[in-house]
Formats: sequence, C-alpha cells, structure tokens
Amino acid sequence: MRANFIFSEVWIGLRRNLTMTVAVIVTVAIGMALLGVGLMINSQISTMKDFWSDKVEVSVFLCKKNDAFPQCKGSSALNAEKQAALRAQIEGMPQVQAVEFENAAEAYKNFRAQNASNTVMLSAIQVEDMPESFRVKLKEPDTYESVIQALKGAPGVSNVVNQKAILEKFFGLLESLRWAALVVAIILVFAAALLIGNTVRLSAYNRRRETGIMRLVGASNLYIQLPFVMEGVIAGLLGGVVAAVLLIISKVFLFDKVQAYLANSQLTWETVATVITFTMIIGVVICVFTSFVTLRRYLRV
Repeated sequence: MRANFIFSEVWIGLRRNLTMTVAVIVTVAIGMALLGVGLMINSQISTMKDFWSDKVEVSVFLCKKNDAFPQCKGSSALNAEKQAALRAQIEGMPQVQAVEFENAAEAYKNFRAQNASNTVMLSAIQVEDMPESFRVKLKEPDTYESVIQALKGAPGVSNVVNQKAILEKFFGLLESLRWAALVVAIILVFAAALLIGNTVRLSAYNRRRETGIMRLVGASNLYIQLPFVMEGVIAGLLGGVVAAVLLIISKVFLFDKVQAYLANSQLTWETVATVITFTMIIGVVICVFTSFVTLRRYLRV
C-alpha cells in the first residue's frame, strides 16, 4: 500500500509540473552530455599523448645545393664523410636514443603519402626538392631543447624541427575544447539544480494539503519527502538516458570521424560506457541532493 501511494504521488507530481519536469530533463541531458564530451575528449587526449610521447622525434634537416636557408648560403650538400661525422656527433649526445637517416627519395615517398589528396602540391614538388635529414629519437622527449640548441648552426644543418612542439599546439587546442565543454557543463548542471529545486518547491506547494494530512496521521519526514525525491530521480534518469544517446551519437559521428586521422589512439566503447555510467550517476545524485535541500528549506512538515 505504501509503495502504491508513493508511486501515485510521484505520478501526480510529474503531471502537475510537466513543463518544469521537461525543462529539468532537457537541462540535465545537455549538461551531462557536455560533461561526458569533456571526459571523452580528456580520455582521447590522454590516449594520444601516451601513443605519441615515445614517437616524437627531432628532425635535423641537411643543407642542399643552393639552399635558401641563411646558414646554407655558399655551402654545398654534405658529402658522405661529413654526414657520418654529423651522425656520430648526434649519436654521442647523452639525450639521444637512436638516429635514422632519411634520404630525399624516402622523404619524397613520405611526403606523397601524407599529401595524397593534394594533387597541386604533388605536381609542384619533385624528389630533388626534398631535403635529407636525420630523425633523432630522444630518451626523454622533454630534453629536446638542449639537443636543438646543440645542433642549430652546426655546419651543414639547415634547420632543426621538434615534432613535439607541433603536437603540443594540437594538444593545446584539444585541451581548450575540453575545458570549454566542462565549463559549459558545470553552468548547465547549476541551472539544472535550480530548475530541480523550483520543480520540487512548486510540487510541494501544490500538495501542501496532502502533506499536512500525512503529517497529522504520523507519517515520517522521509516518507513525506520520498515522492518528491523520486520525481527528481526520474527526471535525472531520463536526462541521463538522453545524454547517453547524445554521447553515443558523438562517438559515432564526431570522435570516430576524427580518429581516422589519429592512428592507434582511438576512443573505445568501454571508455564511452564508463563516461555514460558516470554522467548518469552524477545526474541522479544532483537531482536527489537538490530535492532534499529544497524540501528541507521549503516543505513544512
């Protein structure tokens, strides 16, 4: 009997405050979806950093004949003996783990693979335009600065490029997107809490006569508050379900599309399931907590 009464009270409350309940569901859904996207971006960034951290290299480009770089003016391409001496110098650095030489043909092959869709650029660049280089793998990627300073200006070196600096710009963009999503999510969660509080307060006011009678017949505070809390739980669950659908759509149509360019750093469905579970729990907890706080302040029992 008590369970039937509680569920009937919950149904009455949801019908009386349908507009507010729908607003709560929508706000919770959007807030939890943005929170989930922020967490998914965070997971993607962590996976990418783990994958690329041990693959970043320092590229030491060598001068060609008639090269435009100022440090190459008046010098010709390095012969085999000078290349061997430069390689020995690089390998002798304590920060260096391995050194690989890339000739012009290999550089051109990699260039064509990376720009396969750009026919104009492919037609303009020839093998002889590609520089030779040493690909330097470091023991610790963070020690690139000392290696670059030691090699910049070395005879026969046209330029030294740290790939990590390029990746950090991309990671910085993703970090900005993550924090933007989290900030907007927090704002919407706060708005959802206010809406939930107003909904519970309005529901309690509309049923003040029933709750007064329940109080007179000896009903406990928890028994009186439970229908209102259940309304918040249902709104939170429904909002969480909508947010879960939005996160699945984001995984399929957003993250999977981006991952086509991010080899071996894909966002797994296991991570998405964990994020969905977490956001649903957060949504329900916010609804329950807000309901209790609102009832304690406004419901006279």
